[in-house]
Amino acid sequence: MALPHIDLMYSISGLAVGFLVGLTGVGGGSLMTPLLVLLFGVHPATAVGTDLLYAAATKSAGTLVHGLKGSVEWRITGRLAAGSVPAAALTLWWLQHHGIHSPRATALLQHILGTALLITSIALVFRPQLMRFAARTRRQPSAGSTTALTILTGAVLGVLVSLTSVGAGAIGVTVLLLLYPSLPTSRIVGSDIAHAVPLTLAAGMGHWLLGSVDWMMLLSLLIGSLPGIALGSHLSARAPETLLRNLLAAVLVLIGVRLVVL
Repeated sequence: MALPHIDLMYSISGLAVGFLVGLTGVGGGSLMTPLLVLLFGVHPATAVGTDLLYAAATKSAGTLVHGLKGSVEWRITGRLAAGSVPAAALTLWWLQHHGIHSPRATALLQHILGTALLITSIALVFRPQLMRFAARTRRQPSAGSTTALTILTGAVLGVLVSLTSVGAGAIGVTVLLLLYPSLPTSRIVGSDIAHAVPLTLAAGMGHWLLGSVDWMMLLSLLIGSLPGIALGSHLSARAPETLLRNLLAAVLVLIGVRLVVL
């Protein structure tokens, strides 16, 4: 039986991205997908599909930690999933109908990925201000409108994540901070991470059925990223959070602009 071929460069990239994810909390898709596209020349659809299953594996570990700590608000996770999973299925059907590997779909995926990275960078830079605003407000919207807006947020994330693998982290948390100002940030983050598992798993399996997942690449990335996340998480308390967040936002802007103008 042939042993799987592990690509050392993918594993090193996974280690670097995992370390940054653990250190800063920035979603791996914001870093891994553009890295695969721009540095390794991977087709955007394959990069997205592989990264989605990569995210499902890493977010599962994060959900376990948050679940054991009791920092997951499962009603929020359920509302998000009620919008995101059907939206992901419809998006994947649309991609299949239009040919996921066609030149038109490739260009579209690349431009949407670049735009998503620009939005993510804005969310990263202004998250502290939004957190202060939410802390001052502490005024909960009506239950019905909050539920509807949470499901709508999930639907938007379902489309965005299925197309780019980006958005479930920085963008999702930013919106939830505004929708649930009375909840502690740790519960918002835990709920968002828990929601990312069914979303990335459903979207990733859909991409697999469309033929846009590279399993050997996925294994190589996970071999590097899992210890990287553990190391980054261990050192996160000592890291200069504001400096790192702003540097990452600047990098995402440069990558986003590069993808949009390609």
